Amino acid sequence: MRTKNSPSRLQAGFTLIELIIVIVIVGILAAVAIPKYLSLTADAAQASLQAVGGNLAAASATNFAIRSGFPAKGSAVAACADVATLMQGGVPADMSIAGTAPSCTVNYTAPKTGVTAVTFAIQTII
Repeated sequence: MRTKNSPSRLQAGFTLIELIIVIVIVGILAAVAIPKYLSLTADAAQASLQAVGGNLAAASATNFAIRSGFPAKGSAVAACADVATLMQGGVPADMSIAGTAPSCTVNYTAPKTGVTAVTFAIQTII
């Protein structure tokens, strides 16, 4: 037999307080995760520039070695822009090469926050 104070049916679901606590916890996690994600994005963009700069320097050195031994082979490199043709697949479309040989710089064509240009050395040979 039921009394006046006993519930007539079982309670199902979450209370408002429980839902608010979950929302607050999710908000705190998002506030911590978003800046870390943005930092990772900038780090990845910087690493990409460093990789392209290193590949361009390696391509220049390889071309210099080939051209030194066999002048008819390889490509003539007199300026920084000439190095782009040495890299298989070329320089990514969103990057550009600038500078005066032997010190060249690779950077994004559209500036990215937290990313600085990468300087690399080339060996010119005509």
